[in-house]
This record gives sequence, C-alpha cells and structure tokens, in this order.
Amino acid sequence: MDFDMLGLQPALTTALARQGITDPSPIQTKAIPHAMQGRDVMGLAQTGSGKTLAFGLPILEALLAEPEKAAPKTVRGLVLAPTRELARQITESLGALAEGTGLRIGLVVGGVSPRGQAQRLARGTDILVATPGRLIDHLDNKAVRLDATRFLVLDEADQMLDLGFIHALRRIAPLLPKDRQTMLFSATMPKQMEELSRAYLTSPVRVEVAPPGQVADRIEQEVHFVEKSDKPKLLAKLLDTHRDELALVFSRTKHGAERLMKGLVAQGFAAASIHGNKSQGQRDRALNGFRSGEIRVLVATDVAARGIDIPEIRHVYNFDLPNVAETYVHRIGRTARAGASGRAVAFCDAEEMGDLRAIEKQVKMELDVAGGTPWPDTGRSSGGGRGKPSGKSGGRGNRGGGNGGGRPARGAKPASDAPAKRRPRRRKPAARSAG
Repeated sequence: MDFDMLGLQPALTTALARQGITDPSPIQTKAIPHAMQGRDVMGLAQTGSGKTLAFGLPILEALLAEPEKAAPKTVRGLVLAPTRELARQITESLGALAEGTGLRIGLVVGGVSPRGQAQRLARGTDILVATPGRLIDHLDNKAVRLDATRFLVLDEADQMLDLGFIHALRRIAPLLPKDRQTMLFSATMPKQMEELSRAYLTSPVRVEVAPPGQVADRIEQEVHFVEKSDKPKLLAKLLDTHRDELALVFSRTKHGAERLMKGLVAQGFAAASIHGNKSQGQRDRALNGFRSGEIRVLVATDVAARGIDIPEIRHVYNFDLPNVAETYVHRIGRTARAGASGRAVAFCDAEEMGDLRAIEKQVKMELDVAGGTPWPDTGRSSGGGRGKPSGKSGGRGNRGGGNGGGRPARGAKPASDAPAKRRPRRRKPAARSAG
C-alpha cells in the first residue's frame, strides 16, 4: 500500500507531501485500510512507528468528507493520551496534517489554565486530544459534551492502564455514542489490554507489526554494574564523550531527577529536567530547548517515556532501572526513531539485579556488559518485590569494556569463585522499515 492508493482528500495529500512523508510505515500500511472502512482497530507497534498517522489520517479523511462542522461545545473525534507531552505531540502532528482544511484540532491537558481551553471548546472541536483528568474537569463544568463524538482513540493504552486511567475511561466512554468507531494503539500487550478491547471495541481488527515489547533493532543496548553512589560520576564521564549529541536520562523519582540535573549543570553540561513537580510552562521550555539543541541533556521521570518524538536523540540512559520491564522498552524507544540508530545505556546497582533480569526477559536478550562486575542475583527487584527470572543460568563477567565503576557487593564470593564469563546472546535482528 502507498498513500496514493488511498484516494485521500487533496488537502491531506498536500500535507503529506509538505512534510516529506512518502511511504507508509508498517503499522500505517496494516491499520489505515481497516480504519478507513470504519472498522474498530487494535494496533500493536513499538514506539516511534507512526501510530499517530495510522489513526489520524482515517479520521481526518472521514471528517473532511462530511459537510457539517462541529457544533458549539461538541467534539467529533476524541483522542485520549496518558501524558501531557504525548497529547501535545499528537496535537502538533494532527495540526500539521489538517493545515489549510479548516478543521479545528484542540488540546486539553492539565498544568495550564482551564479558562482558555473552555473558551476554545465552546466553539466546537473537530478532533480533541486530551488527557483524561483534565477532560473530566471540563465535562463536569459543562464546557464540553461528547454525545456527538463519532471517533474515539486510546493512544498508548498500556500506559493508561499503568497510570490508573482506567477509572477515568470508565467515566468518559459512556458519554460517547455507542455507534462510534474506536481505535486502540499500544506498544505492549498486557493481559488487561484484552479486557479493555472487549469493553470498548466492537469486533476489532488486530494489527501487529512487532512482537509486544520488542525494541528497535537499531538500538545498541549495554549495562554498567555500578554502586548507587557512583552512578552520577559514571553518568558525567559517559556524557562527556558525546557533549554535542542529545541524551535523555531517566530517573525514578522527581527529586532524584532534579538533583541529578543540578549536578550536571554544575559540571558544565547544558542540562534541564522535566517531572511532575515542574509546571507545564517549565516542561515546555525544557522540551523546546532540548528539541532545538540548546539543551543537550534532558533528565526526566517516566512522564517523558512516551510523548517525546525527537529524531536527534542519540543516547538514552537508564540512570535508575524501572520496576516494570515494559517501561524500559518505552524509555529506550525515544532513540532510534524514524530509521535512525541509537544507544541505550543501563546502570545497575546491587538492588536492581531483579529489575535487570526482568528487562532481559522482556527484550529477549542479554544486555552487553560495558563496565563493572555483575552483582550477586538475590532475585529481588529494587521495588521490593520478586524480580522476574530471566530464564538464564549463571552470572556474567566484565567483557573488558569500559570502566563502569562497579564493585562486588558485601559478602560476595571472591573472584576465584565467580561464575565464568560468557558472551551475551543476541537475537538475529529482523528487518526494520523506517517510519
């Protein structure tokens, strides 16, 4: 399939050409024909694969084919996203496609004054992109209604489940007409996703372009075994080797992210941070600076694991390993976008071995050991729960890479009793299309 075969409205064809989009990505090739036929769609694809266009083009095409406009306070198409950053990114993408069509693309997120949003909603909205919490606020205040909404999209639905938005969705969905088209897109497929699909989709077509949790084949992945107290020093050392390239650093906590960013700034790095304690204006300025290259290092909590689409990001650092293995996939998916290559570096302290094993099981490969010595595997994750076994036996030695600053934990066996070194196994990379 190519875009010319779809018979799109001239305005959409022009918009695609203006953006230099010529060939559909795999998820677009599989999802768009079904969506344009009005079918409910459940799409599974890794981050950065072009899911926004996969649901955006069919909705825009359908809206342009209808002469009527959105009535005051109504919404014709609703896209729900779990984070402000992702919602803003979707709005920008849809706005670029709708340029010159007269369609109104709206954005409703927290962190900014609701008054201006309510004023824009009063005029009527063709496609509204929203985070669930702020949308409910406007619904409660009678600023918008959903009884005329014919299209519903749940983007990054798995993260909505992680963040507890299922309760908000249960409040929002009954307000939409039953006769609607619903599309659900996700990067992973937890068990709850099937339940979500049965509850809100009608006889959906399932399209999948990569096994759930599979990471981009162009990402080089490595791990440094390092004591927790030595992580900041190691991060600065590694960042110093590529000061002119964009790097995204993930911290587990808001306070940790802020402290880490200030430490990097003190060492002369052009760094900024985004997390839940930052206002929307501060988050926007940090992202804009990162996008322009004025900021080279962005330290973030998982609020940024989705919604950052900057092809120039070359490095992703997991300063703290995530407690949920699927989150690792979302994090490193911020690099190697649009056909580019990328590098993902994980730091693992003694309490994170369980998290590392779960991650390796998720991505179906062992990460290359770039520094340090593996810690004794206690089977416990840093979150206090049982780590998932990786299905691999034995430990791993330092393969002679960089100096990760790692040291054996107290009570570890001497080197003579350590497991033999072994080379990490890698899957044969599958062919990957740009998109």
